[in-house]
Amino acid sequence: MSEKFDWENCGFIGQNKSPPHNTLMPFSTVESALNSEREDSPFYQSLNGQWQFNWVEKPADRPVDFFKPDFDTSKWDNIIVPSNWQLEGYGIPIYSNIKYPYSISLKKKEIPKIDHNYNPVGSYKREFIVSEDWAAREIFLHFAGVKSAFYIWINGKKVGYSQGSMTPAEFNITEFVEVGTNTISVEVYRWSDGSYLEDQDMWRFSGIYRDVFLFSTPKIHLRDFFVYCEFDEFYNDAILKLRAKVRNFGNLLAKAYKIELILYQPGGVLFETESKMVRDFNLGSESEILIYVWSKVSNPEKWSAEEPNLYDVIITLRDDNNKIIEVEHCKFGFRQVEIKNSQILINGKPILLKGVNRHEHDPDHGRAIPFERMEEDVRLMKQYNINAVRTSHYPNHPKFYELCDKYGIYVMDECNIESHGLRNILPKSDSQWTTTCIDRMIRMVERDKNHPCIFMWSLGNEAGFGDNFRDMRDAALEIDSTRGFHYEGDHQIEIADVFSTMYTVPKEFEKAGQYKWTRPDWFVRRIGPKLYKDKPRMLCEYAHAMGNSLGNFQKYMDIFEKYDNCVGGFIWDFVDQGITKIDEDKIGYWVYGGDFGDEPNDGNFCCNGIFLPNRLPNPSAFEVKKVYQNIKVLPVNLIEGHFSIHNKFIFKSLDFVDLVWEFTADGDIIQNDVITDLNIGPGEIIEITIPIKEPEIIAYKEYFLKISFKLKEDALWADQGHVVAWDQYQIPFKPQATLYLDQDSIPELFLEELDETIKVSNPQFSLNFSKKSGRIKSLTINNKEMIVAPLTPNFWRAPIDNDLGVLSFAPGILKPFVKRRLNRWKRANRWQRLTKISFERLNNKVVRITTKSRIPLGLSPIVAVYTIFGSGDIHISVGFTPRVNMIRFGMQMSIHQEYNNVEWYGRGSHETMFDRKSGAAIGVYSKPVNEMIHDYVKPQENGNRTDVRWFTLTNNEREGLLIQSFSPSLLNFSVWPYSMLDLETAQHINELPKRDYVTVNIDYKQKGVGGDWPALARTHKEFKLKGFKKYTYSYRIKIIEKEIEDIKQLLEYELPL
Repeated sequence: MSEKFDWENCGFIGQNKSPPHNTLMPFSTVESALNSEREDSPFYQSLNGQWQFNWVEKPADRPVDFFKPDFDTSKWDNIIVPSNWQLEGYGIPIYSNIKYPYSISLKKKEIPKIDHNYNPVGSYKREFIVSEDWAAREIFLHFAGVKSAFYIWINGKKVGYSQGSMTPAEFNITEFVEVGTNTISVEVYRWSDGSYLEDQDMWRFSGIYRDVFLFSTPKIHLRDFFVYCEFDEFYNDAILKLRAKVRNFGNLLAKAYKIELILYQPGGVLFETESKMVRDFNLGSESEILIYVWSKVSNPEKWSAEEPNLYDVIITLRDDNNKIIEVEHCKFGFRQVEIKNSQILINGKPILLKGVNRHEHDPDHGRAIPFERMEEDVRLMKQYNINAVRTSHYPNHPKFYELCDKYGIYVMDECNIESHGLRNILPKSDSQWTTTCIDRMIRMVERDKNHPCIFMWSLGNEAGFGDNFRDMRDAALEIDSTRGFHYEGDHQIEIADVFSTMYTVPKEFEKAGQYKWTRPDWFVRRIGPKLYKDKPRMLCEYAHAMGNSLGNFQKYMDIFEKYDNCVGGFIWDFVDQGITKIDEDKIGYWVYGGDFGDEPNDGNFCCNGIFLPNRLPNPSAFEVKKVYQNIKVLPVNLIEGHFSIHNKFIFKSLDFVDLVWEFTADGDIIQNDVITDLNIGPGEIIEITIPIKEPEIIAYKEYFLKISFKLKEDALWADQGHVVAWDQYQIPFKPQATLYLDQDSIPELFLEELDETIKVSNPQFSLNFSKKSGRIKSLTINNKEMIVAPLTPNFWRAPIDNDLGVLSFAPGILKPFVKRRLNRWKRANRWQRLTKISFERLNNKVVRITTKSRIPLGLSPIVAVYTIFGSGDIHISVGFTPRVNMIRFGMQMSIHQEYNNVEWYGRGSHETMFDRKSGAAIGVYSKPVNEMIHDYVKPQENGNRTDVRWFTLTNNEREGLLIQSFSPSLLNFSVWPYSMLDLETAQHINELPKRDYVTVNIDYKQKGVGGDWPALARTHKEFKLKGFKKYTYSYRIKIIEKEIEDIKQLLEYELPL
């Protein structure tokens, strides 16, 4: 039997670690504490940077004596700290959602056994200098995050051991160091028994991935403090409270000391409290005292995510001669959290959580996420109207919370406990896991308790339920009783203060708003209203945003706003967890699970973000921004320009934005103005009049009014002019009589039947139909061929992640059947068979060609009617009744690459889908073909635009094609610089070729993308293309000649059909 080590003993989680405390740093003066970052303190020394490094696959091969001063490390590599060693070339990252890596035993009798033959060990070593100034001080070594377990030596002497990888490990190394040069050695294990509680849906990285630093303190040290407040019943005045722990590390006799809290407004202006917050105390040698200080504060500025007002708290320790011993500083926001009437209250007002889950991830640095990336993430949240974040599923870097305090984001802080793959076994009520569960909870709460952004503690994620969670809550309550608790795994809502579930579909979620019996998850039994009647209803994960997803998102917000007890939720999730790679052609792309040869893996299931790994928005981000916006415009009388404006902010007036309106005709601005004096208070609704003037009505034109709200001035999180919210409405002016194409102006057409084709032509253009397939196979303009591949009915799309998700979750024995069912419309595309083609000359200027085709899934034939005019207009009408639900109903062709300039009138400018389009305004947009696509991490159907009236494809001489909708349903269209087969077979974006043609999709619609459940479409019925229903749509293709200066003049008439 192999030896059992510390790192597979769940009863041994640390050795010689200092007790946890809040994030702090000593200063010597009030001025320096107020005006400096922690890293600028003379008592701080960073150990980030180059370390010597050695890596082995198993513990038996590690350099056992490397910590000894005389051990030769001259041939070792160097590695940057912080970093994940897998991204520095040592071992491979593993991406897994639920399955534990193979090194972790899943046999119940063996838990917590780690495979000794594959448990990589990283040995780190470097020197550091202790200055003479620190000689009489206590010296601490702080690791902000090391995964998964590690030992530490100083100058060859063992200091201690730690596991619990997402909170700090700190050691008092005073007795181990000396003034001058010292050596530190750290031995890190990839897996430990702690890994059983770290089965989160993420990359399994390891190493010293957060900051390492030294700090020194005086012998009398403010070791920990908690600053909090309690408001009066009117939420005007507050009692400011301090709970502090002061420790004497020396052996001096008992002596008198003083602690004082001073409050400063921004800019260093003293803010008076009702009484001085000072407390005298005595402290003996090698002892610790707990001190409370409080005072009333009159009408302070409050903190909320909308108005994140922060004060500076300075805490000073003085001796009996009033000499400063130590000064500590923290930011503080006056904020009170309560749960009342099934709502979450901030400062007495109910809030709505417009949230997102966020993994710590950087495409180049993994979990060693730079500060600049954290700040970018917070700024993006503010810019896209996200007001809350869940730190899924572990405590984040301390700096992230400071940014949320500063910018204004509500944070659900989550404990580093997830045993998803073994949650039916551990930790539950198993006493061998109690110590580590409680330790992880305490260390999170102690570290983060001073942050006003944190409104709730979460006990973990997908880890079952039992006594260990009850004990965790009790332990946390002893530290902080000012916040509530969340735990989705508490299905009977016994200890959680909110009724929280994952991926509950809108219809089922609404039942809780109505206080009905509900079954929130497929594996949870029904829950009655008696159980949750006093609990806010929350979705800790919803709207799974994997790839081309986030359909029907507005439905959730409608429910949140309709029912007071439905307090919002957190989208899954913020950013795609792709990792950057450069291929041999120096093309950058992102990789995902399995691309490193990692097993087990869950492929691209790590890419669920509304933002790409580099933080460019996925199309779903624009939907989030629109649905989450806090200003709503509703029409009162469209013709008269009367509208109501609802300020949905809870604490904030609208005096920080300008109202900018644009009145357009077919995308052209005909009137616009700005309203600057929006004095609309929080929650208020007022009516305004936009002075639009009725234009000279033109038959074919549409008139829209778009009202936007833009920042008046630069904000911390966005520049002046940033659009905070917008709405758009069509103005229903009485239409004028339709203008038809003058038949006298139409050139004559020639019709010719050949052996294999039917040819329709005149000197300006020529059109050829295949008599075998019934398809347009050639279109020439002035003897110049446009078409590369024929115009063909199309029922298939390159599968999106939600189309394929059912295949991922299907049992192995059913996968062939599921795959065959998924691909049936793909096969239908290939099996189209022409049954009839006919043609007739309506007159010498108009020819009509009708085709009928059969496919196996059709209840009726596909009937396509082509009416060709001598003017170069081709009117196409297509009808079909399917036997089963369709994926897509449209037509596809390829044209030459030179026609790569796109302009359209419809929703834009980004990609939209049938059930995800409210975030895009109607307008006229233009882009080159290469910018019409969207590069999802894993290639899939992309680039669609909805509600399209017309679009053009032209070359640089402005020759090309106009495609115009002739259907009430309007068009969907997309263009790609590659083929659908390329899109379907490529696994990464660098595998997509740039073809010498453009693929053009002209669609009625494709089914919605869904997204209620992880990687499962669950398309809502109104966004399906249903079987046994007849579908028809029509459009015209118009030849554009370079002599035409304004393409819009081609839209002035209808065809005389």
